[in-house]
Amino acid sequence: MTVLEALAVLVAGAVAGGVNAVVGSGSLITFPTLLAVGFSPVTANVSNCVGLVPGGVSGSFGYRRELEGQWRRCAILGVGTVIGAILGGILLLELPGEVFDAVVPALILLAVALMAFRPTPRQHEGGDNMTAGVAASFGVGIYGGYFGAAQGIILISLLRLTFSERLQVLNAIKNVLAGVANAVAGLLFIFVADVAWDAAALIAAGSLVGAAVGARYGRRIPSEILRRVVIVYGVVVAGILIFT
Repeated sequence: MTVLEALAVLVAGAVAGGVNAVVGSGSLITFPTLLAVGFSPVTANVSNCVGLVPGGVSGSFGYRRELEGQWRRCAILGVGTVIGAILGGILLLELPGEVFDAVVPALILLAVALMAFRPTPRQHEGGDNMTAGVAASFGVGIYGGYFGAAQGIILISLLRLTFSERLQVLNAIKNVLAGVANAVAGLLFIFVADVAWDAAALIAAGSLVGAAVGARYGRRIPSEILRRVVIVYGVVVAGILIFT
């Protein structure tokens, strides 16, 4: 990479880290950037996944207040995420990249619809629906290990259907689970795939700072505004994936 290309990757990592902390879909910034500077799709994908891991840690730390009392829930949901991410990483290495092209925009639009047509979270008479939550974390974990763009939008929408919590708390849980998916898939890729370490390091440095900034300001967004941000951004992301 040239100096300008390296700078572009670094900046993309920072923006992606901030976007991931607030809503998700940061990979739609970093992945095309890696393609633009000359990496193959699979190398760009695995390098992006590895590089975004520090941003996931940084974003989760930034939401630590919202995560108070949530670690048992995160641990249970994390089991589904870990298994799903391993499966998703294997699928990435074994299947052609076009497999999810048709279904992903539909999943995003469905998640947006769930967010749009249910302004307030479902109140569960019997408490949290942990079984459905683990199923959701497993399914999104597969996608997170495979590619991950918009996994945050899909995940937070599903979490609203299964848990009666403030949206910012669910966003914090989403950050943890998305970070786990990236970390698990990234660890797999380190051993079995071709990681471009220069690109991964640049994304890691950028996402670490970007996620900290995103979390600092994102956690102050009122829940209703955050809900609308997720809806609008989700529609934009789906449109990008459909028309590119």
